[in-house]
Order: sequence, then C-alpha cells, then structure tokens
Amino acid sequence: VLLDRGAEVNADGVLYGTVLQAACTSGHKAVIELLLDRGADVNARGGHFETALQAACYHGCRDIVELLLERGAGVNAQGGQYGSALRAASYWGYKTVVELLVANGAKQDETGP
Repeated sequence: VLLDRGAEVNADGVLYGTVLQAACTSGHKAVIELLLDRGADVNARGGHFETALQAACYHGCRDIVELLLERGAGVNAQGGQYGSALRAASYWGYKTVVELLVANGAKQDETGP
C-alpha cells in the first residue's frame, strides 16, 4: 500500500538500514520479493548489518540468501558489525548458508573492517 502511494523503496531507517534490510532480519520472503520487484537496491548499504545479504546470513535465512544472490547481491561486500556475509553466517554456525555463500564466490580470506 505504501509503495503504491509513493513511499521510497530505498529509504534508510538507520538501525536496520533500508526496508529491504529490515525485512531480511525477519525472514519475510514475500515482502522481500515485493520490494525487489519494486526496485529495492539489493546492495544498498547502511544499518546494523550494512547489507541485506548480511542481515539474512546472520539470521540463517538460506532461502532469502539464495534469493538475494540470484538478484545480484554482492557476496563479498564488506562492512557492518560482522564484516561480511560469510562472517555473519559463520557467527551462528549456519553451515548450509556458509556453503551457499562459498559456492557463490564468497572469499574465505577476506578481512573485515
């Protein structure tokens, strides 16, 4: 409804970054797909996790990680509290997410901020 009324799809909400990043922290796949279809920047930076991919990885949302990668998320983007998506997934031991990231080119030797 808000997007239909002109809400900015890439607005930054500070703590969770963009609406897409916030949706990725909660695992709302249908909302994430809608936002991406409406032009949300999959690589927008900001907020606690820095990127939507890092937020999804930290929360272990493999299906969302896969969707974000399919939509062009930068697998090696640096920043945020955990430094990278790979480190965010590794923090809680999400093995299948780590494997997916590595299969999509995540560099295991990257250093964070």
